[in-house]
Amino acid sequence: MNYYNVGKIIATHGLKGEVKVALTTDFPEDRFRAGSRLYLGDDSREVTVAAGRPFKQFWLVTFAEITDIDQAEKLKGTEILISEEDQGELPDGVYYYRELLGCKVLDDESGEEIGELTDIEAPGANDIWEVTDENGKSFWLPYIPQVVKSVDIDKKEVRVELMEGLR
Repeated sequence: MNYYNVGKIIATHGLKGEVKVALTTDFPEDRFRAGSRLYLGDDSREVTVAAGRPFKQFWLVTFAEITDIDQAEKLKGTEILISEEDQGELPDGVYYYRELLGCKVLDDESGEEIGELTDIEAPGANDIWEVTDENGKSFWLPYIPQVVKSVDIDKKEVRVELMEGLR
């Protein structure tokens, strides 16, 4: 089974086993809702979320199996994972980064290959995608409808319209 990172435990919070989590998921309200099944660390120990709530730029999470600060203290630095089967379906037009990375980027009009999608960042209102051409030169594209015309995950292709000055 495949597992994907949704956060990292960075500190304890209080005395009853609550932990502070730095997020690596866009869906914290799903991932850290009561009853969610998650896995901890390299040995993928299964845990159940008892409660989760936003706290500043982090989330505070309590696991049913972790009941005191001593147990929680041992988890500092531990990655929190979700199994592929627990991830659920995404709405149309929303993709997991792992599905997009490595896609060929093609000019929508000519069909000519521009490069490969090599990185994704989320600096603000919309994601930006790094495209690296065959010479190793890279540039960034905004993930907006005016630029990204279609995404075909099965074919591993993204079709774009390059606006003046993007490259």
